[in-house]
Parts: sequence; C-alpha cells; structure tokens
Amino acid sequence: MSNKPDLQLALIQTTLAWHDPAANREHFDGLLEQARGADLVILPEMFSTGFSMESAALAEPEDGPTTGWLCEQAQRIDAVICGSLIIQAADGSYRNRLLWARPDGSLAHYDKRHLFRMAGEHKHYSAGDEQVVLELKGWRVRPLICYDLRFPVWSRDAESTDLLLYTANWPGARRQHWNRLLPARAIENLCYVVAVNRVGEDGKGHVYTGDSQVLDFQGEPLLLAESGDGVFRQRLACEPLRAYRERFPAHLDADTFTMN
Repeated sequence: MSNKPDLQLALIQTTLAWHDPAANREHFDGLLEQARGADLVILPEMFSTGFSMESAALAEPEDGPTTGWLCEQAQRIDAVICGSLIIQAADGSYRNRLLWARPDGSLAHYDKRHLFRMAGEHKHYSAGDEQVVLELKGWRVRPLICYDLRFPVWSRDAESTDLLLYTANWPGARRQHWNRLLPARAIENLCYVVAVNRVGEDGKGHVYTGDSQVLDFQGEPLLLAESGDGVFRQRLACEPLRAYRERFPAHLDADTFTMN
C-alpha cells in the first residue's frame, strides 16, 4: 500500500432525533459543513431515525429522501459520506444498510450481517451476506455495523483491508465491550480502525456515551472523542501501516477458513 496519499477522516458523533429523518437531516447539514476538507465523513448507525425496530413504518426506498440528501451532501462538501439507515430493498426486505455516497453521485452499500437479537433486530430486518471492500484514494476500506464488532471471523481480512470502519448505536451500558473489542480488531487485522457511535438518549430510554475513536494497527488510540458532541478529525498515513506489516507480518501465518 505504498505511495498512497494521507486519508483525512471526519467522525460525527452527536445526538439523534427519535424517528424524525427530516430533523436529523437538518441537524447534520451544519455538522457536515464543519467536516469540509475531509476525504471520508462517518455518521452513526441509523443516523436518520435512531436505532429502531419499526422498520415497516420508517423504511425508505432505495432512492428515498435520505439517500438523495446523502448524495447531495457528498457533492456539496466534496467528500465520501457514509452511515446506515433503514432501507426497504428492491426485493421488499428491510435492511440496516450503510450507504457510501461519493462526490460524483455514485453509491455503494453494505447490509448489516449480524442483527442484534437482544433488541429483536433479527425479527424486523434481513441480514446481509456479503463483505464489502471499498476503495478511497487507494485505501481499502471495509464498512461494518455495530453488533458486527463482536464477530471476529466476519471482521477478519488482514490481507485486503487498510481501514476497518464501524458505525454504531452502542449503548453506554456496554461501553467496556466496545472499548475492548475495537483494539482487538485493529491488532488482529493489522489495520487502522475507525468507529463512530452516537451520544444522548433514544426514544426507548437507552443512553449512549459516544467513545467514537480512531486506532492504529497496534490498537493504540489516535483519536478519542469520549462523550463529546460534534465533528472530530484525524489524518491517517499509509507508510507507518506498510512498514509495520512488513516488520510484523502475522497475517502470513493466519488460519484459512470458509464462511457459510
């Protein structure tokens, strides 16, 4: 991965209006303006509604208003913007879908694989079945969503991922798990990790304490947002990652496996 330019990140950690996409879009308008200059802007999971199981009532079509808004914002600030929302797919299924909106108007997406059964997510959404690797300025970025963090096999891809990206609504009650699992994913995959969570209280009374962060390939923090509300920036350089992988190529001894 030599000779890649630095990657400028903007993490948006903030409160979300419960079940109110229009209010959330308006709220993010100003925050995205503050994120100008970034190459990649990351929003929380279900950023337009909060983490809701009311998929039938809240789902937008694939070409719905929030998708259109996301594409417009990416063009406006000349950056890739990503985050997940509730989508009704073309086949009629409901998806917790991360959208990757590029400044040129094109879109990619990743559907959440591991659905949080303790909240009944598996009863209201269909799981994705594909890992996705997206390229930005030569960097190989792999998006994942919240509960996916607990499953190292699904996160495992040390040979073709430079940056693991987690977008989440991770409650403060389990913040210790979040803060311990993220460094593990960075260390075992020999890659950078960026994780964006929300703050505030949702319509179900769940409290979110943030802890958005950027970690290097040894699990060391480069940025810790703690409980702040706003835009947090971090620059990533490829040369330290390349040099570390060359010096400590543990991925060459990894077990091979297949996934069902």
